[in-house]
Amino acid sequence: MCESATPSRVERRMRQTAVNLTAVSRRLTAERGLAGFTIEEVCDSVDVSRRTFFNYFASKEDAVIGANPDDEYRRFAEQFHARGAGEWPRVLNDLIDLAIEHIESEEMDPSVHTDLMAALEREPRLLARFIGISRDRDRQFRGLIANRQGVGENDPRVVAIVGILSSLMKSSADTFVDPVNDQDFATILTSSLAAMRLVLAVPTS
Repeated sequence: MCESATPSRVERRMRQTAVNLTAVSRRLTAERGLAGFTIEEVCDSVDVSRRTFFNYFASKEDAVIGANPDDEYRRFAEQFHARGAGEWPRVLNDLIDLAIEHIESEEMDPSVHTDLMAALEREPRLLARFIGISRDRDRQFRGLIANRQGVGENDPRVVAIVGILSSLMKSSADTFVDPVNDQDFATILTSSLAAMRLVLAVPTS
């Protein structure tokens, strides 16, 4: 990872505060709905001021969705480009590695993902917004990969990698939050990637 992409202690602390605000907002939304709690309750749970909350998020809805998608994307893009162009299998490896780094840096708790799913189910407008953000992120990833590899965004290899990444992340998250699961997210994701490549390596008839 390039030096500029390595978060400082202050940045890590700020990121953790955002993660904590999101975790509480998701839990309360899952339990009561958006109208069932106040921003002050979230702040009290995280031990921050109302002013601090608004330094991170403009509303409860934003807190539930999570960290600023544009900020996350800029960090991810910088790290991805720093690894340089390579063979297509390496592109997917780099994306998976960076996804794991990001998730581990947030100390992902299974309950946070479970609460998000419950919150989205309870609040349809949040679900619509989340779907929109996911679609925008897929478009961003296509552009990111295309730029690094020197091809068009509609290149079948670009489209395939984004589809595989999206599918692996979703299935791994579902496994991670399963009550009977005893593996960390990185193990689940890398195992899923290995299984996918094993299946695709079988010659077609």
